[in-house]
Amino acid sequence: MTTGSPAILSLAVIRRALEEFKLPAYDDQALQIQRYIKILLAWNDKVNLTAIRDPLEILYRHFCESMFAGISVPIESGRLADAGTGAGFPGLPLKILRPGLQVFLIESNLKKATFLAEVIRDLGLRDAKVVVRRYEELGEELAPQDFVCARAVGEYAKLLDWARSDRLAAKEVVLWIGANALPEIQSNLDWDWREPIPVPNSLRRLLLVGSKKP
Repeated sequence: MTTGSPAILSLAVIRRALEEFKLPAYDDQALQIQRYIKILLAWNDKVNLTAIRDPLEILYRHFCESMFAGISVPIESGRLADAGTGAGFPGLPLKILRPGLQVFLIESNLKKATFLAEVIRDLGLRDAKVVVRRYEELGEELAPQDFVCARAVGEYAKLLDWARSDRLAAKEVVLWIGANALPEIQSNLDWDWREPIPVPNSLRRLLLVGSKKP
């Protein structure tokens, strides 16, 4: 998106995309997604929140792929920390899908954190908190966590050590990864890894879920 008003996706287009991922397509959630994309596009030139500029691709890649974990892992309730959330993915789409989820959006970039706070305020989301720190600096103030999520953050060894540490006490990690990162992550024996879950409409993107070993 360059200049002018951001393009607005119709609710019908949003519902159709959600249905392709076997996700519930309620009007109130579709409206929140529509509003979120509008805010994202309006901020994106100034803050560089995402390299994807096409609203439809944002819908599929950022929203549908994030929300897919809600039904495939599944993530239904509890406490979720989104490490390096950036523009709010996957944490905020999961919050839209599962309103009862308690979400901690960890983002060290102050401009991105300001954007996240604006989205939370505008969408009227409760129990969604922005934490303006690097994730590895956090511990007891977030513990315990049912889920630690991360989407293409890299440095997986560091992330996994942090997630399993006693000071965070995470039960599960949920990672959105490219297939090329799979061997490195599965070689970490501190977690019990499930079979990778292919992301719909994708050739090489996967969801990988690990449970903390006793």
